[in-house]
Order: sequence, then C-alpha cells, then structure tokens
Amino acid sequence: MATARREPVAVRWWRRPWVAPLFVLVVVFLAFSLPRYLTFDPAQTRVPAPEGASWHYPLLVAHVLLASIAMITGCLQVWPWFRQRYPLAHRYLGRVYVFAGVLPAGVSGFVIGVASPFGPINQVSNVILAVLWLAFTALAVRAAWQRRFGDHRKWMIRSFALTMSIITNRLWGIPIGMWLAPQLETTFGGSEIALGQAISGLTAWLGWTLTLLFAEWWLQRKKKRSVRVPVPVAAAG
Repeated sequence: MATARREPVAVRWWRRPWVAPLFVLVVVFLAFSLPRYLTFDPAQTRVPAPEGASWHYPLLVAHVLLASIAMITGCLQVWPWFRQRYPLAHRYLGRVYVFAGVLPAGVSGFVIGVASPFGPINQVSNVILAVLWLAFTALAVRAAWQRRFGDHRKWMIRSFALTMSIITNRLWGIPIGMWLAPQLETTFGGSEIALGQAISGLTAWLGWTLTLLFAEWWLQRKKKRSVRVPVPVAAAG
C-alpha cells in the first residue's frame, strides 16, 4: 500500500482578509502615536516621569521606537504569503523583530512598568506583560533553533499578540473612560487621581489579557481545522 504525500499549498496573498486591516491599524496607530516622541520633547509625552527620574523620558522614547520596530516587523512575520514567498527575508526580519524590537523594548518596558506613575494595578500589569513578552519570544527563538517550526509559529503568534496589545490598550481606554468618568464624584470621591488610576489599570490588564486569549483561541481553531479525516487507501494488486 502506498499513500501520496501532499505538498504544502501556497497561500495566496489575497486569501488572508485580515492582513490589510492589520497593516492599516498599525500604520494609523503609529502615525498618531510616534510623532510626539520623535520631537524628543518631554513636554509631549503622555507618561509623566516619576519625580527625580531623569532617566525615565529617554528610556520611554527608546521603548516606544523599539516597540514600533517590533510591531512593523511582526506584521510581516505573521503574514503567511510573505513567509512563503520570501523565506530568507522572513528569517532576517525575525532577527530584527527579536533583537532590535522585543528584547530591548521588553527590558525597557519592564523598567518603565516598575516605575509607572499610574498606580500599582498598572505597574503589576506592565511588569507581567513585559516578562511574558520576553518569555514567549525567547521560547519562539528556541523552537526555531531546534527546528520545531510548528512550536515556533505558536510562540511567535503569542509574542505578536502582546506586541499588538498597546493598540488594544488604547482602544479599551475609550469605553472604560466613558463608563467611569461619570462616577468621579461618587465611586471615586472626587479624586481625579483615583479615577485615572482605575481607568489606566483596567485598560492595561484588558489590553494584553484579552488579546492573548484571542491568540489562544485562534491557535486552537487552526489546530482543529488542520485535523483531516483519514482517507481509505485501496490495497494495491
């Protein structure tokens, strides 16, 4: 008996309708977020530095720029057509994603997260996010070195989900702010600081936890779809 081995089917670039919206979302986000940090003017930042921390603003700018590199290269890395069409570019961009993006951005994000001025709930979220971001990316690199490319892809998707969490963080801020702002005088006793920390803390946690849960759902969905019903093979002769 013999069975024919199926060759991988090339993925056409138009067969992934999520690719274009993903790129548009990233471009729009960076167009609105990056310019204020490219001025290198501390007055433009949305993250005030802790008192006496002169290192905070330069590290924040570096984190934003390095995370932007991770975001842009990550989009290309998760694009199936690009991976299949340009495997060499995929490998080189993967190194850029890791060593010029996630690694330095994750370390700087950890330090900034510890010193976050938005309260302890935000601090804990940012620290856990940075640790998981670095860990998932390291596991992806390890799997690639060991030529376990299926595991490499899974860990990279988890890593990229955390890379994109900064965007979902901002998106969650809108409805949460609209929900909590009217409660300033009641729930928060008129304290704008308490209100700001509550909004920041909730958006920080929802930004990466829900994105990561979506990535896990996506991986499980793809796993189920990859299961094929065995086709009976007629005996030869």
